[in-house]
Formats: sequence, C-alpha cells, structure tokens
Amino acid sequence: MRLDKFIAENTGLTRSQATKAIRQSAVKINGEIEKNSARKISQDDEIYFEDTLLTWLDNGQYFMLNKPQGYICSNEDGDYPTIYQFFDYPLAGKLHSAGRLDVDTTGLVLLTDDGQWSHRITSPKHHCEKNYLVTLADPVEAHYAQTFEEGILLRGEKTPTKPAKLEILDDYNVNLTISEGRYHQVKRMFAALGNKVEALHRWKIGAVILDENLEEGEYRALTPEEIASLGS
Repeated sequence: MRLDKFIAENTGLTRSQATKAIRQSAVKINGEIEKNSARKISQDDEIYFEDTLLTWLDNGQYFMLNKPQGYICSNEDGDYPTIYQFFDYPLAGKLHSAGRLDVDTTGLVLLTDDGQWSHRITSPKHHCEKNYLVTLADPVEAHYAQTFEEGILLRGEKTPTKPAKLEILDDYNVNLTISEGRYHQVKRMFAALGNKVEALHRWKIGAVILDENLEEGEYRALTPEEIASLGS
C-alpha cells in the first residue's frame, strides 16, 4: 500500500492533506522520518503519525448499519453529513457501502472493504433482492401489485423495471421487493403510477435482515452466516 493512502485511511485526512503532512515530516516509518508519499509499505512496518502509532486492520470487514434520515452514503457532501461519521478511523477510511440509500431513506446499509463481495450485492447479474417498507401519500390501488410484477417503464428509460413483488399492508403502506438498484427507483416507480413516496425504509438485503436491536446510527459486524449468504 502507498504511504499516503495508509495515512488518509487511518487519520481521516484527504490524500492531498496526507501528502502535505508527509512532506512536513509528520510521518515516521520504523523510527525514521519519511517524506516520500508514494513509498510502498507493509504490515511489517511501524507507521507513526505525529508520534502516534497507527494500527493496521486486517482485510475482510463486514458491517450492517441502521441508517438514519438525513445522512448520505458517500464520503463527502457539503450539504449533508455522511454515514462514515458513525465509524472511527482507521475503519471509516477502509469501508464502502454495498449499495446506497438516498439521504431521506432509512434502514439497512451494508458496508465492507471487500470489493468482490459488495459487487455480488449490487450487480444486476446476481439479482440480489432488497426489501423496503414504503409509506405513500395516496391510498394503494388494487392494480399496484400486478403492475409492479409486470414491470414499469420509468421516465427517461428505454427498458421497464424487472418484476417486483408488492405486498399491501394497509391503505398507505406496502412491502416492496426489488432486485435492481436504478437511480431513485422506488420513488420513480410509484411516481409513474401517480403516487408519491412519503417514507422509505430498507429492512432486508438478500437473506440479511436489519437487526431490530440496532438504534438509528448504530452498527454491528455481520455474522459469518450473514456474510456467506451474500457471497455466493
């Protein structure tokens, strides 16, 4: 790994800020000041940043987070806080979300440092199902379930959505299962039917269900069984 990448992941600095700190003699490797930000390092090296020993993390980190409303799933945005604020460094610098939720959508987000594992969740080829609790502005109409099963042609797109399963819970709430991740897909599907999504909560991805013991903003490591269920 490059030194500047390691410093950024372990401190919360950007890569450019890490490079600047390295050039200003803030980093020591095995007791010696190192100013080359491109230097390759390994877990055999002891890396100090401003006289603090930084910790190497093993690869293979897998977590579920109960995302609150008002947070984004990317690393930086000037308008909203990021979900990575819930994780301390160096862990926060290593993780990425396996599929994102909109800023006003709540619920289950999976995070990992394993790119192949997350690809199996997000790639349309793997048909990984996601379950949402949807609250609507107007009452559910009887034809919704069949329409979702047949697929909906979204505005601006050339192909309809893949078949989705819709379970009516009451006049304004449904449970929706989809296997795609198009941009704002759930909201656009209901908009195509003349309805509006008032609240959206993801509670399941594949076989992994959001832990009911997690408060909003809390996370836990996935169990080996949960990891394996999404890895095939």
